[in-house]
Amino acid sequence: MASTKYVFVTGGVASSLGKGIISASLAKLLQARGFSVTIQKLDPYINIDPGTLNPYEHGECFVTDDGAETDLDLGHYERYLNVPTSQANNVTTGRIYQEVINKERRGVYLGQTVQVIPHITDEIKRRIKLLGNEGKYDFVLTEIGGTVGDIESLPYIEAVRQMRWEIGSDCLVIHLTLVPYLAAAGELKTKPTQHSVKALLEQGVQPDILVCRTEKHLSEGMRNKIALFCNVDPTAVIESIDAESIYDVPLLMHEEKLDLEVLEKMRMPVLPEPDLATWKEFLKRLKNPEGEITIGLIGKYVELKDAYKSINESFVHAGAANKYKVIVKAIHSELITPDSVAAVLKGLDGILVAPGFGSRGIEGKIEAIRYVRENKIPFLGICLGMQCAVIEFGRNVLGLKDAHSTEMDSETPFPVIDIMEEQKSIEDMGGTMRLGSYPCTIEKGTKTFDVYGSVDIAERHRHRYEFNNHFIEQYQNSGMITPGINTRNNLVEIIELIDHPWFIGVQFHPEYRSTVATPHPLFVSFVKAAIKYHSSQNK
Repeated sequence: MASTKYVFVTGGVASSLGKGIISASLAKLLQARGFSVTIQKLDPYINIDPGTLNPYEHGECFVTDDGAETDLDLGHYERYLNVPTSQANNVTTGRIYQEVINKERRGVYLGQTVQVIPHITDEIKRRIKLLGNEGKYDFVLTEIGGTVGDIESLPYIEAVRQMRWEIGSDCLVIHLTLVPYLAAAGELKTKPTQHSVKALLEQGVQPDILVCRTEKHLSEGMRNKIALFCNVDPTAVIESIDAESIYDVPLLMHEEKLDLEVLEKMRMPVLPEPDLATWKEFLKRLKNPEGEITIGLIGKYVELKDAYKSINESFVHAGAANKYKVIVKAIHSELITPDSVAAVLKGLDGILVAPGFGSRGIEGKIEAIRYVRENKIPFLGICLGMQCAVIEFGRNVLGLKDAHSTEMDSETPFPVIDIMEEQKSIEDMGGTMRLGSYPCTIEKGTKTFDVYGSVDIAERHRHRYEFNNHFIEQYQNSGMITPGINTRNNLVEIIELIDHPWFIGVQFHPEYRSTVATPHPLFVSFVKAAIKYHSSQNK
């Protein structure tokens, strides 16, 4: 390919219209046509990365193989494309300004007055082009966070304007907007879209394609009206109607010919029809389940669905793989007590204790784990969920009264979970945990080996605390084994119970690796165990 093509996706009218899903869907269609594609996210906030942001404010923090703490949209990118992302795929305003200020301190600018234009915009363009400069991609799609008109988005829109001026037809802008339906008037309204495009034009950028989010179908007359007032071709007005599932969107965008419109406007060859056979088979399984099960997701951010986005999507993938619908019942761990646990967990076919930080709700998680351990209900613990399983076993099986993690109780007499040695001298909170992909060796003959079918695996981490190896012999002698070890530093990665049908805890985050094309084996096996448990209960 002669040169990398850059496609920008901006948003207008309102936030949460689905720029990430539209970006991922277009990327999927281009990939299915044989092009090499990657997606990056530009976030306007001043944080260096989302690693220190509260899940209530930002949702899930997604972690890449190379240890980048990133926006949750990168999870969508990976789930759709089945291609790992990296540090270069997520850029924040904080990172941009940090780099420019560091250069100024080193004298790189030779005494120039450092300004938004050209220094900040040059750094933004440099970051955008990093992926294209690798020579691996035909298309680099760039999603710009926020909404056009936001003060913090101005430098990014200006960088887009400059790139359009510099590289011409190698650059294209898609603007996602809203066409609301007013029930009182009984009609769709195009004025918000017109004003959104006007705001973009005021910043010097004419969109090439409009993707119109709507709950009602756009008539041909309405498409022509939007095209006329927004100065785009009628074929470039793309309807994005509310879908049953986010996984329907690539097919809907293909029906609307979004991928064709992009290829024609960028003077790219229209390769054969996209090969979406695997995607369609996934949707067929997803929409035609043979039965359903209910999994309890126990955490302290359950009222916010984006806090556990990758976990929820992993259940979608694993459910389809097993031809079962997985109903995820969100349960706040603070509601679980010794008196309420049986009633709260009644009717569940399995529970997953979610990752997290801090002491809030921790006793509820521990109590839930005791209940499912004793009642032989399938259990999966992730990160803190695994650590809670270790604490529960220590207290109730080994008799280590007041066993705990030093994260919650620094004075515990039995610190079965302790801070990692490499973390003890760290003071800064951002980007300092054990992050990214690390190897793990799995012992043959264990349930975990049956799940993976391999001795050597690699999984992504995000934690500061670990299983305290001082207690490992006590645990193994009493039935909680450690089938997964990072042999480089003797870190326990996986625990399982030998006298339980399916009880596994993992220190890493398997949900980050689950995609439509390759559902994560842990989730697939966990769902399968829950189906078996459900069948046994119904008998």
